[in-house]
Amino acid sequence: MRNIIIALLSTFTLFSASVFADELQLKADAPDRYVVVKGDTLWAISGKFLKSPWRWPEIWRLNKEEIKNPHWIYPGDVVLLDRRTGSLRLVKSEKYQGRDFVKLSPHVRVEQTERAAIPIISPADIGPFLSQPLVIEKDGLDGAPRIVANEEGHVVIGAGSRAYVIGLTPGGPKQWHIFRPGKALVDPETKKVLGYEAIYLGDARVLKYGETSTIEVVKTTQEVLRDDRLVAVTNVELANFVPHAPESAVRGLVISTYGGVAEAGPDSIITLNRGAKDGLEIGHVLALSRTGEVAAYRSEDKNRTIKLPEERYGLALVFRVFDHVSYALVMQSTLSVHVSDAVETP
Repeated sequence: MRNIIIALLSTFTLFSASVFADELQLKADAPDRYVVVKGDTLWAISGKFLKSPWRWPEIWRLNKEEIKNPHWIYPGDVVLLDRRTGSLRLVKSEKYQGRDFVKLSPHVRVEQTERAAIPIISPADIGPFLSQPLVIEKDGLDGAPRIVANEEGHVVIGAGSRAYVIGLTPGGPKQWHIFRPGKALVDPETKKVLGYEAIYLGDARVLKYGETSTIEVVKTTQEVLRDDRLVAVTNVELANFVPHAPESAVRGLVISTYGGVAEAGPDSIITLNRGAKDGLEIGHVLALSRTGEVAAYRSEDKNRTIKLPEERYGLALVFRVFDHVSYALVMQSTLSVHVSDAVETP
């Protein structure tokens, strides 16, 4: 099917290196041109050219309102670097001549529906976390449909296996997420319970409804067990939010890494002890840092100690916010992310 999409085809002057601060300058190894491909993200493309890729909305002259109807970038479009002026321009693929920048005028263009605009970040990284109740009240999943057995009687249920569920209503949704009630999320500073985590385990589809329904587990991120719960899949598009720094100073802590792993790295999901009531919102970019340890050394025949400085080592992008808890995607890091590491306004 062919849909008519109104696309404003224009040439973007992204920035002049002399105008912006150091963090907005070009990377030393920035390419002269880059052709956008399927699977790219705005963050990744900006990271090929800019030292601070999260600030691409400022460079592209977009604000929190304009991003709701942005100038979409599609596979095949070309980003060109003019090293003489220190500027970048985006040229739509059908107008790229391979030599000069081409000024385009707005017009109506017909697009194939499968030629989707590239997103800000990969939906695959955070898709299941956008629409599901990651933070719940105590016993919040008690009433959800639950797995009671699998066809072979095994304790662990893997992808491709069938399982049996009670609590499904005939004629209901076919697609479900699998969750397990998780641990309490405790603020390490106040010791207050901020909520309880629901752990995403995978996806399932209903094969047959009944008093005991039959499902097929189609995807797993962890082992699925008896008594795990089902939550219906909700189709939610990746929001077009603008990465930006908090307008005021924010400082919090990493209180868990999703899935319970000891260390997290790029593309991992972390939980923060700050939320909407603490000033965080979707799209906030926070710096990751680690408090310096106390190191011992010997000087003038005496044992001495010194407090090492706090070290900033990465960035995280907030994508889901609750009252006092937020989830963020680690976008870049030079160290492993640990529980109790700090997050703050960059």
